[in-house]
Amino acid sequence: MPTTPAAPTESGPELLDRLPGRQPAAADLARTAERRAGDLLAPPAPVRLGDVVPAPERVLPDPAADFTLTADAAIRVSAAGRDVAEQLADWLRPATGFPLPVTDGPLPADGPLVLTLSEAPLTEPLGGVDAAGAAGAASAASAASAADEAGPVDVAGAVDGLGDEGYRLDVTSAGVRITAATAAGLFHGAQTLRQLLPAAIDGAAPVAERWAVPGGSIIDRPRFPYRGAMLDVARHFFPVEDVLRVVDHLARYKLNHLHLHLTDDQGWRIAVDSWPRLAEVGGVTEVGGGTGGFYTQADYRRIVAYAARRHVTVVPEIDLPGHTNAALVAYPELAPGKVPPPPYTGTEVGFSYVDPADERTYAFVADVVGEVAALTPGPWLHLGGDEAFKVPADTYRAFVERAQTIVAATGKTVVGWHQLAPAGHVDGRVLQWWGTNGDDPETAEAVRRGARLILSPGNRVYLDMKYAADTPIGHDWAGLIDVHRAYDWDPGTHLTGVPAEAVLGVEAPLWTESVTTLAEVEFMLFPRLPAVAELGWSPRSTHDWAGFRERLAGHGPRWTAAGITFHPSPDVPWPGAPTVPTQRTGDTTANTH
Repeated sequence: MPTTPAAPTESGPELLDRLPGRQPAAADLARTAERRAGDLLAPPAPVRLGDVVPAPERVLPDPAADFTLTADAAIRVSAAGRDVAEQLADWLRPATGFPLPVTDGPLPADGPLVLTLSEAPLTEPLGGVDAAGAAGAASAASAASAADEAGPVDVAGAVDGLGDEGYRLDVTSAGVRITAATAAGLFHGAQTLRQLLPAAIDGAAPVAERWAVPGGSIIDRPRFPYRGAMLDVARHFFPVEDVLRVVDHLARYKLNHLHLHLTDDQGWRIAVDSWPRLAEVGGVTEVGGGTGGFYTQADYRRIVAYAARRHVTVVPEIDLPGHTNAALVAYPELAPGKVPPPPYTGTEVGFSYVDPADERTYAFVADVVGEVAALTPGPWLHLGGDEAFKVPADTYRAFVERAQTIVAATGKTVVGWHQLAPAGHVDGRVLQWWGTNGDDPETAEAVRRGARLILSPGNRVYLDMKYAADTPIGHDWAGLIDVHRAYDWDPGTHLTGVPAEAVLGVEAPLWTESVTTLAEVEFMLFPRLPAVAELGWSPRSTHDWAGFRERLAGHGPRWTAAGITFHPSPDVPWPGAPTVPTQRTGDTTANTH
């Protein structure tokens, strides 16, 4: 596989000559010549190949090879990439107004500009209309040679070397090709292509625009396998459509996990058939006294399926043994004193817990995690485990060890906040670290016993923290977190005594004590979410604040076109000024979890 696009002369009549069973007609040659002349006279593409967020592993620009998407373009796809191609077409059709047919069959004679998505290694020079878009096998020798040419991709197969999520994107004046080993890789490559088009591509209605893509090649793959964000739907409930929009935001920046904080003192948000009052009674409250809500199992399946199509894995959290007041309201027999507490709509923490001395509690845990696990195809189930302040340490440890075993029996891997660290290890256990001091010997010891980490430092990536003192919503207990602070740290070296290979990835939690609407969710996510995405995806060698803020600035018009609310951080040289949500009245007391 070459590391630079084929020369322009490869993408005209000579390429057409190589198509099996096809000879170039005069009309084809005339159209090719007309496009070639137009490309030579056209200005450069408005987006540079290196403007992508998160930063790709390797960018090889070719200013002479810009591609212009026109109304006669098509998307050529191999069978495994069909769904990705349909999503790409859905992203591009509204603003372009182009039909963009998706085909895995022969190309129409009048449609020589093609976006090709393929899970196969490249076997011929890049071109918009060659037959290599279909699945095909490359010899081991040619694949190894291609990998060597690509530099960082130095294993036997040029596509296999990119792993489960990597991709290669090649642009010439005749076409765009995305190549990957999996549909997830194709999807990430399609998101990169989306960013390489002008910002107006994110609009919902056709606009007059030259849809130019900068020429060259991108070779890309993630640094960490786990890259995510958390949405707290327990403190304030968010309907299914809002959650689906958050999934789209994650997918746009190659984040691949959505952690849903489904239960807490203020509300229980997932229906459990064996314990129906959890949702029916425990789900009707929220912070501030609102009506709350919960997801039926059909709702939850819809979220999971929507996320899976976008290569995002849902991580459900059932917080135990603390943060359980809503469950105790529904089932007082789970409370230590067997007395029902009043519903709670405030923002304090650490006062509630299920009775660790009652066998009925463990039946409850088994039923709940069993049902949630059965609804969740992903490998993770989050047990919470934080801020159980009223449970003695030995009792807490015994409860967690038993709960971990119950989760493992469902076939899921245990995830929990780093307070689980003292408990005995179970295979594969993952601790989510949310501290503010990078020196944590207890967590480092858990890693030595086999735990892996998801890093969510509260003073770096807690997206409920205010950007600045005058931010209208949010807290400041972990400090003020502007986009620079969210970006300027290294997950691989952040925690003392924890080697980079023990770090599974990064996650940005958004707690919602003070966040009540989708617009406010977006305001707290953007622009910090892309900063966290770059930490999780991009190689450390690309980390550069000056370059990132310039690249990020170009996304402001994209968010505006897409109707996404965002904070106009003074750290970033935005080309426009977005709208800031107005201050609400209500309880915005600072909390940890």
